[in-house]
Amino acid sequence: DLHPIPSSVFRRPPITSSSSASKHNNSTSFSRQTPKTMSALAHLARQSIRQSACLIGSTLTRSIHTTLPAQSVDWHGTTIVCVRKNGRVCMMGDGMVSAGNVIVKPNAKKIRRIYPKTLGGERASSPSSGDDDSKDGDDTKEENEGTIVGFAGTTADAFTLLERLEGKLDEHPGQLARSCVELAKGWRTDKYLRRLEASLLVADKNASFEITGNGDVLESHDGVLGVGSGSSFAMAAARAQMDNPDLSAEDVAKKAMLIASQMCIYTNDNFMIESLAEAKEKSKDGEDKE
Repeated sequence: DLHPIPSSVFRRPPITSSSSASKHNNSTSFSRQTPKTMSALAHLARQSIRQSACLIGSTLTRSIHTTLPAQSVDWHGTTIVCVRKNGRVCMMGDGMVSAGNVIVKPNAKKIRRIYPKTLGGERASSPSSGDDDSKDGDDTKEENEGTIVGFAGTTADAFTLLERLEGKLDEHPGQLARSCVELAKGWRTDKYLRRLEASLLVADKNASFEITGNGDVLESHDGVLGVGSGSSFAMAAARAQMDNPDLSAEDVAKKAMLIASQMCIYTNDNFMIESLAEAKEKSKDGEDKE
């Protein structure tokens, strides 16, 4: 037989007087302390807001005063392009140096030629005496000698890297690729060189390379390289003209730099150019190929 469950089972146990009194006292004390607690919390909130505002303001001021002067004002004010075509190597760059929205100098020299050391330890220099024929021959020979270097970035940093590159070329004469790799290795790992902000374009008779502070040594697949704020415009314009057989390397570089100067506000049309002849490939018979 099924017996009904008594209703007393489901009833809540009665609350004693002591528990109800304590609950009443707690609620009364909480109601009495609520205004004080709220005022204290409001005071703490106002203090925290003031401290946060002061912290944000000081951090912003500190970041503005520390980061802006530390940034390179010349980092974006350069366009350097290098073109290899029809047996010639041409590197061209603009001359503008800007500090913010002010043009500091319109004819800076951002391309250098490094000559190899002679047996006596001195670098080759241009001839100053002799007849006209010998001068022309020596000038032509000198034009085709050495390594061309163009830089974009802070001037002091670029010249520091240029001196390091000269040292690597003296250690490994005639080995531009190895010298660039050694420079990039030291640039990446050295604590002092790691802070230098610059990019280099290096070219000789055999190859052209771009060296960056990230440890990259890049060689172009189509003979066009560029660094600086207007390098994208210059490289695109140069690559578009590489298929034109009537244009030499100098013509392609000049047209590319003209387009870059018209599109990049940090690039002017005061160009500097350095060029040299590519090394001729020799056939199996020992004759030079055209």
